[in-house]
Amino acid sequence: MNFTLRHFCIHLSILCSIAFAHSQQVSVPLDTLINTSHTVQIKGKSIPYTATTGFQPVWNDQGNPIASLFYTYYKRSDLKNDENRPLLISFNGGPGSASVWMHIAYTGPRILKIDSEGFPIQPYGIKDNPNSVLDVADIVFVNPVNTGYSRMIPDKDGKMPEKKVFFGVNADIEYLSEWVNTFVTRNNRWRSPKYLIGESYGTTRVSGLALALQQKQWMYLNGVILVSPTEIGFEFDGPIEVANRLPYYTAAAWYHKKLPPALQQKDLLEVLPKAEQYTIHTLIPALVKGGTLAEKDRKLIIASMAYYSGISKTVIDQHNLEVPKAFFWKELLRSDQGYTVGRLDSRYKGMDVKEAGERPDYNSELTAWLHAFTPAINYYIGEELKFKTDLKYNMFGPVHPWDRSNNNSGEALRSAMTMNPNLHTMIQSGYFDGATTYFNAKYVMWQLNANRKLGERLDFKGYRSGHMMYLRNEDLIQANQDIRDFIVKSSKKIQSGSKY
Repeated sequence: MNFTLRHFCIHLSILCSIAFAHSQQVSVPLDTLINTSHTVQIKGKSIPYTATTGFQPVWNDQGNPIASLFYTYYKRSDLKNDENRPLLISFNGGPGSASVWMHIAYTGPRILKIDSEGFPIQPYGIKDNPNSVLDVADIVFVNPVNTGYSRMIPDKDGKMPEKKVFFGVNADIEYLSEWVNTFVTRNNRWRSPKYLIGESYGTTRVSGLALALQQKQWMYLNGVILVSPTEIGFEFDGPIEVANRLPYYTAAAWYHKKLPPALQQKDLLEVLPKAEQYTIHTLIPALVKGGTLAEKDRKLIIASMAYYSGISKTVIDQHNLEVPKAFFWKELLRSDQGYTVGRLDSRYKGMDVKEAGERPDYNSELTAWLHAFTPAINYYIGEELKFKTDLKYNMFGPVHPWDRSNNNSGEALRSAMTMNPNLHTMIQSGYFDGATTYFNAKYVMWQLNANRKLGERLDFKGYRSGHMMYLRNEDLIQANQDIRDFIVKSSKKIQSGSKY
């Protein structure tokens, strides 16, 4: 082959390779939807609905798209008008977590195939959710940037937006409030009663959104639901943070039958108030004293902490009364069974390579959950909702570094509630959640009610499970019913006007 022909063949090969690579590039849909029709049996009644799945852009100040968010919108289809039909806008947490968890395990019309306690079973798959709140509210599940299929969009020169536009407490709230405004406008839902529900970090998100929507979008909400809430910006460090761990330790120890007989023979809801009262009235004041705590008082505190936690006086003493949660997860079952317990749901057991150590090697509950959720959501979106894409569904997406500065989301929710007499808040927590504990959730609720005038608009609901309390079937039934009751309660006075 002469040089000219060889050069031409090489050049042609390169062009073909470039063309092939370009044709194989995974694209992010900017603004596209797929609609499907379905029916589900809820509380014994047949509920027809449409599922709209796709992407809606995020715009910058110049009106150019900088991201496209993937969402799924369920709307009941047998109603003539939706002016009084509640709209539930759902976010998960992380930050960096997709909306998959509450979507296919809690409020949506289709849920995971799991056992009655929430443990994964095979073959993995999806089934109808007879407890979905779709009978009383339409639902949209939103995936923030880099979660699910949501992604940033490059400009005309191929340059990506700056990460700081999306990845931070306040940046997240700002762009999502704009996105929600667009969604509500496009779907003609301005007249509808509106509710936000967020889980874990999603509670920080929806707490901040409550005020952002009110002040910047002039959109007033009827309710905010905080599922397994974070501190939402309220600071409780030092003795309070340390002491607040104890009621959760009591719950986890009770579940694994590690409490003394006097406590173990009682029901969980008889035991927890005792641990809570001890924490508030005795443990916090004792820890405030630090090294000045009298020796005899210190020994009494150590004995009581052991009594309520199921771990030994020795290790409590060795930790100077400040037992880290990670150590507790490693320690609780170490002496007799050698298992660890889960962080997000301490009903789950794990097995480490070594029984020795300060913390578990992995999160046993999260590993179990990913077994079931990952195949289910990928199958469901592609095969049942008919949305086909080569994008990877990010169960947990790259959103770090996350700017956590100036987190005033709790103050924002409190302000929104004081300015909007019709805004109610409900907290839902699992007693066996070791990441965002139920007692910290109560503490958050107490801080929200600092002026002692919001009490009738605040509700706390506890469940005998963990972070995702809805995985346990008994709690799935009750938690969804609690949402129904919350919607009814928060709507009672709306007809009498927004006033005090």
